[in-house]
Amino acid sequence: MMGTKGRRRVRRRFLDYPRQGRQGRRRWLPSWRQWLGVLALGILGLAGMFAVVYTKIDIPGENTLAGQEATVYYWADGSPMVSVGAVNRQNVSLDKVADSVENSVIAAENTTFYSDSGVSLKGIGRALVSMVSGGDTQGGSTITQQYVKNTYLSQDQTVTRKVKEFIISLKVSNQKSKQDILRGYLNTSWFGRDSYGIEAAAHAYYGVDAKQLNPSQSALLAAVLKGSEQYDPGLSKANHQRAEARWKWILDRQVATGKMSEKQRAKYRTFPEPRPLSKPTSQAGQTGYLIDAANKFVKAGTGLTDKDLARGGYRIHTTFDKQRTRRLEKAVNEVRRKNIDPKHRTADTFVEFGAASVRPKDGALVALYGGADATKHFSNNADTTAVPAGSAFKPFVLAAALQDQVYDDEPADATAPPAVGPTTGAEVLREALVKGQSPPFVQAGQRIGLERLRDVAVASGLRKESMARLEQTFPLGTSAPSAIRMASAYTTFANGGLHAEPYAVSRMTYDGKKLPGFERPDPEQVLDSEVAQEVSNALEQVGWRTLGLPEGKAALPVAAGRTEPGDRKKSAWFIGSPHAAGRGVGPGSGPDAEKWPWTRPGVAPGAGDDNEPTTAITMFRNKAGAPELLPMQGVGGAKSELGTTLPPKVWQAYQQGS
Repeated sequence: MMGTKGRRRVRRRFLDYPRQGRQGRRRWLPSWRQWLGVLALGILGLAGMFAVVYTKIDIPGENTLAGQEATVYYWADGSPMVSVGAVNRQNVSLDKVADSVENSVIAAENTTFYSDSGVSLKGIGRALVSMVSGGDTQGGSTITQQYVKNTYLSQDQTVTRKVKEFIISLKVSNQKSKQDILRGYLNTSWFGRDSYGIEAAAHAYYGVDAKQLNPSQSALLAAVLKGSEQYDPGLSKANHQRAEARWKWILDRQVATGKMSEKQRAKYRTFPEPRPLSKPTSQAGQTGYLIDAANKFVKAGTGLTDKDLARGGYRIHTTFDKQRTRRLEKAVNEVRRKNIDPKHRTADTFVEFGAASVRPKDGALVALYGGADATKHFSNNADTTAVPAGSAFKPFVLAAALQDQVYDDEPADATAPPAVGPTTGAEVLREALVKGQSPPFVQAGQRIGLERLRDVAVASGLRKESMARLEQTFPLGTSAPSAIRMASAYTTFANGGLHAEPYAVSRMTYDGKKLPGFERPDPEQVLDSEVAQEVSNALEQVGWRTLGLPEGKAALPVAAGRTEPGDRKKSAWFIGSPHAAGRGVGPGSGPDAEKWPWTRPGVAPGAGDDNEPTTAITMFRNKAGAPELLPMQGVGGAKSELGTTLPPKVWQAYQQGS
């Protein structure tokens, strides 16, 4: 036997890894002590890193929202249109705010506000993981963090900003009282309606000071904090439904947290409808509608929100032509003055006009008419999707028939004896379009397919969301596109089948730096040029007939779509497009004459002045709060054909104006 002196001593290593005395995979598996050691080192490292970051990040100076520059909007020629700002905000102390506001906001946003450390580790972690993984940005959840973001930091959603928010929130929570934090939060939060802070919001929504808000009104304003674009009940029916649901939840939440008794809650069962939306006087006339259209395009292209835009400092260059916009407004006012008489005709009450002009070559929105005055009538009639298109939709049916060649090889009725006149389905549709007949379009929908009709209309420029249900009457114009989109879609016919998406802003800067998101894609060929030409030819005849001009002798370039007196009796439309007119319409010649029997000799597809815009004019009756449009019977008197003669008069006055 070998004594102890003969044994070989194994020298201990500081880090026993790979582990001695273990074989195979076990050599590479850390022991529990090693796992604990690594964890402890990690915690110490993070703590040290946090300590370093904590000491280096100081509470910065407060953002001065009221000192921000105004946002300036410019006409297409570069001249200023309007300056919007500065920030609508008035700081108030908590004793000037109703207690019900505090209870509602804490119940909605942060029930542990008075007991937490000012941060939510769960919220921060969720936001960081989402941003690193490329998901939707999410904010921290506490009132303190939101106050810090509003007061000290930018609105950027970045990892660096979230870390700063976390550190500064801890410091603010340690250095400021909860009352000071809540006061700051209520004074810096965005409530929509151009309102920063609870005092401005109380006036914007209810016309009272913040001290006078009752618990029901306070709950609605707390609901709006979640996002006015989604929860301001005055913006849409969907918003109203969301706002009402959250309003109820906030009141119930106060009962659950002991801030309100069941007896008090029972007093507030009726939704506290806010005041109607309004615009500042600087946005009177058409200006407010132009700004709305420009902002909508900005938000779609850049991801900015109304809250971002309200902070000011932007320079927004629009596509709106000053002279065309004024001519369009003047034309509507002239036609209204001469033909609409609500004092003597009940049918002339609640009559509304909307119009938009879009340039075919690039989709620029050069003019619009949104209503009589943006400060009195908030809804933008040029961008509403509640007015059925009627027969103005039929050209898309004709385009689908021509594009798919469905009708060119078969007679309209194989069982009928030979007849003089149109012999193919497409010819029947063309003649029906000119004469204002509907049955052939219903038959076309059955043979082509309603989905195909919808797809052609959407490809031409209409939005899928505005399309009606695919029922038998779909080809007759039950869909409700906006005037902007109707003008845009009709440019496709005038532009040889090319479609350019409409836009209202050419460029935008902030602090002198150009913002991305305004690059224009090339127009897309969505219809064959021959198809676009044939639809335009048919529409020229519609225009001559509607305007009462002799065929082939139009004094103006005309391609038109209009509704018939029997079109659902809820709307009237006229769409005028640029086109080479005055050359007559008749059988074509050349290699494509047999395929396209109506091609005009010597006229290239889409010929005309591509700087002359396509203009859509709509007229309807809409009483605020009514669930549906009012009927058009009697509008404009007996000779107006249910008002359908008035939009063409607006177009003529607009074209002839100076």
